[in-house]
Amino acid sequence: MTRCLTSTVLAGLLFAAAGMQVGLYDTTAFAQVKATAQNVPEIPYDSVPNFIKLPPGLYLGEAIGVATNSKGHVFVYTRSANTRLFEFDQNGTFVREIGEGAYNFEFAHSVRVDKDDNIWVVDEGTNTIVRYNPEGHITMVIGRRPPAVQGQLIAPPQGPTPPAAKYTFGRPTDVAWDPQGNIFISDGYVNHRVVKFDKNGRFLKQVGSERPGNEPSQFNTPHGIAVDANGNVYVADRGNNRMQVFDNNLVLRNIYDNIGVSWTVCISPGPHQYLFTSNSNPNGNTPGSWDITGEIYKMELDGTILGKFGHAGKQLGGFQVVHMMDCRNPDQIIVAEIESWRVQKLMLKPTTGAPVRPTTTAAR
Repeated sequence: MTRCLTSTVLAGLLFAAAGMQVGLYDTTAFAQVKATAQNVPEIPYDSVPNFIKLPPGLYLGEAIGVATNSKGHVFVYTRSANTRLFEFDQNGTFVREIGEGAYNFEFAHSVRVDKDDNIWVVDEGTNTIVRYNPEGHITMVIGRRPPAVQGQLIAPPQGPTPPAAKYTFGRPTDVAWDPQGNIFISDGYVNHRVVKFDKNGRFLKQVGSERPGNEPSQFNTPHGIAVDANGNVYVADRGNNRMQVFDNNLVLRNIYDNIGVSWTVCISPGPHQYLFTSNSNPNGNTPGSWDITGEIYKMELDGTILGKFGHAGKQLGGFQVVHMMDCRNPDQIIVAEIESWRVQKLMLKPTTGAPVRPTTTAAR
């Protein structure tokens, strides 16, 4: 009995220490900054009241990921007592839960839908990227869930860090595809890299490394990723307060560093494609952060800022930490919020302000 109790206490202390490490890293490494872009026009918008309609007895926890399919159905990836994936129709009415109890669900981070309406989830807790077909069956797994006895990976890791492996991730964050079906994964909190796989999940190449850096082509927590119609890759380099843009071979093309933190990135399908990124207010509401963060930027792919919308706030219409957004319709943005446990649909209105031209471009 004494041995069992001692083991239990020791395990609890180790878990608490790991939690403090993770918490310390998350709250101190990401200093929230005011975007340096000047004279950005405001885009007026309305928030649709009660857009997401859950059945009685079912609730959202942290709304971590959101995406839509070709029918306009909305997929919400949420952390609560369990990580869960919900589907709603185009009117926000609950349709079904996908993958309840699946081995890849532990600590949600993002959900995306590809051109064939496959649903992809990136789970930070299991270090996996999993594809569900439209019927809800698993059809691809990239990565491997670590044994439960190891617990969640600590960020930053303690001691020497081995090189990042081709098919093993360290708390990955997001996934995207190019027109050929190649897969791009941002990886993430432990590793700090972007990895390219072919459409069958075979490793091709990577940029970044297992350690954070702030030089061009290095990352400090690549937190979101998107690919345009020409195969260029846009990475929300959250810890470095910038977005980096690469060609399809992961060669650096541009850096946009006037948009604040860049928590997440979304590109509309076109034919004219727009780029969206969020300078989200931080977890925990650090003093003064609401005055300088919370907005979302609408941009051209070349970095020209067309306008911004939104603000930090707990009431409907404000944002309490936008973690991810969907921009399939660039005039109707759906945002998933961590600390308000909600999903909002925003109806953007025209703006008349002059765009802000890009000022930062990396050498090609």
